Amino acid sequence: MKKKKEQLTSCRRKTSIGGQALMEGIMMRGPKMTAMAVRNTKGEIVMEEFETKGAKRPAICRLPIIRGVFGYIDSMTLGYKCLMRSAELSGLEDIVEEKPKKKKQQEAVSDAETSVAPAVGESTDAPATAEATQEKKEEEEKLPAWVMTLTMVVGLVLGIGLAVGLFMFLPTFLFELSSMGLPFLKGHNPITDSLIKSAFEGILRVVLLVGYMGAIALMKDIRRTFMYHGAEHKTIFCYEAGLELTVENVRAQRRFHPRCGTSFLIVMVLVSIFVSFFIDPIAIAISGSVLPMVFRFLVKILLIPVIVGLGYEVIKLAGRHDNWFTRLISLPGVWLQHITVFEPTDDMIECAITAVKRVIPDDESDAW
Repeated sequence: MKKKKEQLTSCRRKTSIGGQALMEGIMMRGPKMTAMAVRNTKGEIVMEEFETKGAKRPAICRLPIIRGVFGYIDSMTLGYKCLMRSAELSGLEDIVEEKPKKKKQQEAVSDAETSVAPAVGESTDAPATAEATQEKKEEEEKLPAWVMTLTMVVGLVLGIGLAVGLFMFLPTFLFELSSMGLPFLKGHNPITDSLIKSAFEGILRVVLLVGYMGAIALMKDIRRTFMYHGAEHKTIFCYEAGLELTVENVRAQRRFHPRCGTSFLIVMVLVSIFVSFFIDPIAIAISGSVLPMVFRFLVKILLIPVIVGLGYEVIKLAGRHDNWFTRLISLPGVWLQHITVFEPTDDMIECAITAVKRVIPDDESDAW
């Protein structure tokens, strides 16, 4: 038992390799190469590899705080791209598109049954042939690269807009609404009112984040993705422990990792609470009064890069060191991972192993 416990907790190396759970697969990102392993409809692992973006970025972009902003942008764009590609490879898009096709076919059959039967000797294969020709034509037509790029950008903008509205504007709006019915939330001195407001908004953001994660975890497809999330973490732990990357060794590892993207989200929320405490006091020191709600909201938007950069540094610190302080700051993220990281199956672990083996550099440049 003691030997097994040592296997679960010992760490011979700290790696910068990270990943993301996809639809029926895993993406692993190393310092030089990025690889994604996805199971197709036949159960086969399909691999795709490409050079890691940002590996040759200028030195100024690798400075503390700044590197976190660029890293976040890279993770968002790469993650979205790989997620869409995994939906293609796994056949998920075909399944989604098949439903309206089947509905149309059923409607066509129903219409045919109520129509006059074809004359004797008349061919009944023409509609089927025409449909097959149309489907073939649609498969051969490819969207231009600029259309796909625009679609991805629009998707990211909408996603960011939703996140800003849900996690930034909504808590501010709810505080103003609540303060009308709960006078004790306001009426103190400006500094105290500011602290209460920041605490109220921060707690509400945490509740919204946990509630959102818990709600989507109930969806079947998302739950499977969260199982792949567990495979990703366990594989990274196995590699960091210096063990051979086998299904048995990976299965024995922990599934909660301090450098998880889930942890990054909760850390950003906590950092935003901390940063919010200083907005009104600084405004009072400069102008003598607190900022109106609209301007305070705009300041928070402008501070997003700072919050992202600080959150990255906190996660980097937690991933590099293992002591009481890093375990303490990692604790909220580990708690949240209980609803975003599930135990994987062996075939999911195989995907993660296949992907991580492709991105491990020969020169150990992945040292964290």
